[in-house]
Amino acid sequence: MTGFPRYAIYFAAGADNALSRFGAELLGYDAYTGDEVPFPGDALRVAADWHDVTADPRKYGFHGTLKAPMALASGKTEAELVAACATFAGKARPIPVIRPIVDSISGFIAVIPAEPGDALQQLAADCTRDFDCFRPILTAEDRARRRPEKLSERQREHLDRWGYPYVMEEFRFHMTLTGRLDAERRGPILEMLRARFAGLGLDTLEIDRIALFKQDDAKACFRIISEWTLAPVS
Repeated sequence: MTGFPRYAIYFAAGADNALSRFGAELLGYDAYTGDEVPFPGDALRVAADWHDVTADPRKYGFHGTLKAPMALASGKTEAELVAACATFAGKARPIPVIRPIVDSISGFIAVIPAEPGDALQQLAADCTRDFDCFRPILTAEDRARRRPEKLSERQREHLDRWGYPYVMEEFRFHMTLTGRLDAERRGPILEMLRARFAGLGLDTLEIDRIALFKQDDAKACFRIISEWTLAPVS
C-alpha cells in the first residue's frame, strides 16, 4: 500500500490569483487553506451531482502536476524536500508561458495549454529528474495499481524508471476540473466551464512557481504547505 504522508510538486497560481479561486470554487476545496468552498450556482444547475462530478480532482486540489504524488524514500525528510524545492526554484530558467483554454482531455475536463511548449515540457522533465531521489522504489503493488497492461511500452518504461508513466514526452500539462465524463454529459459541462473561464479574461498564464502539496493520510485532501516563485533567466 502506498505510504503516507504523500507529497507532490505542482503548479498552483497563487492564493489570491483569480485562476486559483476559479478552480477552488469548482472543486469545492481550497488547497491553500484546506477549507471547503461552496460550489457556484451555474455548476449545480448544469449538474445537480456536481459534488460527485468533481470528487476525483477535489482530493488533489486545483493544480498542474509537475512531480506526481509520492511518499518519501527511507531516510528522506520533509525538511530536505522543502530545501530541495527552494534550490530548484532558485535555478534560473526560461519561465513557461501558455495560452490556457478549457477542453476535454482523456475524458475529463481541464485547463490545458492551447499549444505545446518546450519550456513547459522542460520544466516538468527537470522536476521529474531533480526530485526522483525523494521517491521510494516502486513496489510491485504500486506498479500493479497503475495497470501497466493498459499502458504503452514507452509509458511502462517511464513507470519503471520514474515511478509514473506520464512523464518526459508523455507529459501533458493539465489543471483538472472534473472526473471522467461520458460524451453526453461532457458537452453541457464543458460549455459551462468555458463560459466561466472566459470571464477571467486570462489570455496567457505564466507557469512561474512551484508548490509543495502534502496529503497526510488516504482520507485527506492534499494541501499546500509551501510555494516558491521560479527564478527567470535574466
